[in-house]
Amino acid sequence: MFLSLLQFVSLGVLLFSLFLSFIQRSHSAGYRKLSSIGVPQSYPVIGCLISFYKNRRRLLDWYTDLLSESPTQTIVLSRLGARRTIVTANPDNVEYMLKTNFNNYPKGKPFTEILGDLLGRGIFNVDGELWNTQRKLASHEFSTRSLREFVVKTLEDEVKNRLVPLLEWAAESERVLDLQDVLKRFAFDTVCNVSLGIDPSCLDLSRPLPALVKAFDRASEITATRGVAPVYAVWKMKRALNVGSEKKLKEAVGVVHASVADIIQTKKLVAVENGDLLSRLLWAGHGDEVVRDMVISFIMAGRDTTSAAMTWLFWLLSQHPGIEKQILDEVMSVLNNGSTQLTQFRPLDYEDLKEMKYMNACLCESMRLYPPVAWDSKHACVDDVLPDGTPVYKGDRVTYCPYGMGRMEELWGRDRFEFKPDRWFGEAGKEGHGVLRMVSPYKFPVFQAGPRVCLGKEMAFIQMKYVVASILSRFEIRPVGSDQPVFVPLLTAHMAGGFKVTVRKRSGNNGSLVD
Repeated sequence: MFLSLLQFVSLGVLLFSLFLSFIQRSHSAGYRKLSSIGVPQSYPVIGCLISFYKNRRRLLDWYTDLLSESPTQTIVLSRLGARRTIVTANPDNVEYMLKTNFNNYPKGKPFTEILGDLLGRGIFNVDGELWNTQRKLASHEFSTRSLREFVVKTLEDEVKNRLVPLLEWAAESERVLDLQDVLKRFAFDTVCNVSLGIDPSCLDLSRPLPALVKAFDRASEITATRGVAPVYAVWKMKRALNVGSEKKLKEAVGVVHASVADIIQTKKLVAVENGDLLSRLLWAGHGDEVVRDMVISFIMAGRDTTSAAMTWLFWLLSQHPGIEKQILDEVMSVLNNGSTQLTQFRPLDYEDLKEMKYMNACLCESMRLYPPVAWDSKHACVDDVLPDGTPVYKGDRVTYCPYGMGRMEELWGRDRFEFKPDRWFGEAGKEGHGVLRMVSPYKFPVFQAGPRVCLGKEMAFIQMKYVVASILSRFEIRPVGSDQPVFVPLLTAHMAGGFKVTVRKRSGNNGSLVD
């Protein structure tokens, strides 16, 4: 019986492929297309399915091309087997979705179904009252000074005891490192310390990666492929039959949930309140499943996002040595009371990080070009009309695209493809980088905006500034090879194939921030 079902699924996929081939031949023979400016080629019944299928491995760039051609920076996609989808790079539409008419644009069941197996009913995968309750709880915890101090202390320990020694070893042994992998390991160690109160020791390369880490990677990757599947029914059928990638996802999610559940039980037995989020949530009296789903969401949000942003920044700095020098000068100036000649070494503190305005601008500019979350979708509850006049129907998927927005000439000018941190300073503050310009979060929605704005935004900047400053002050990072890296959007984006680099100790007076 099982083999028959599996054969049925395989036959269905084969027939679907043959169907696409037939339609493509019809298109080549002159089949009438329905298209206009900024709208992909569409046909009766199947809509833009052919164009979507052709561009499935470059969806982001395809969307961006279409958005840049659209007079309103908004496109509408209809295809067989998927909901009508509106994709926008228009800040007025983004503000309308995320703030003005927030209640009409929840994540919605189609989105939460995609992530539900992994994230459960955690804060990033729920709407309505359940979201509101978790949001209030998380907002209180993230606003405490004690958590911020705990984060900085965790970063200090992880940088001093693991990150710096690892980079020193690479420099002395002339080894090539995958910096993306190093930063992901660092971020996982940090987020597990902050969220769970455990140390997985991922940066210790002599030890195998914990099962939780491997399972998280596998589950995240497979879950992401659900969202970009040409026909959603395929993954749903595979899940129902427990075959292929969906079987692997079920196994990986089982490992993640079991690992976090074990950590929760151990934490309850110890019955000591530490500074981590898990301890805070348990001591507040919340149930195990609610706490499990919340901390899994925090791990997902805090791990890959910061490591992705830092990976792309280090690559951009390797292409712009003048900008790298300006960051380095700022770091040294902050640590040595205005002088760029460092005469003393000490750990960074929160006030130091706040002073690093040029670093802030570089991080924002890097995330403008390579956002850790390339797109985000909501689903309309009722019929509506966006500010640019685009009609929205109940059940439509409405997606805003930070990746595309960062490449719109209307938003960032003709130099939009260039890495120019100075664009984040007002005219009066350009010289000396004194005044950061206020940019609308609806023009730069990397951390979302409105009621669902990212609670961990400040924590993310703390971590990124601390790590980048600690590395640049001591080491020169240079990429191996000169090829343009490829941006891959999954649940969070990453650099295809990693970021291979050589590490060299920085000469001169620019020494270590931590001893």
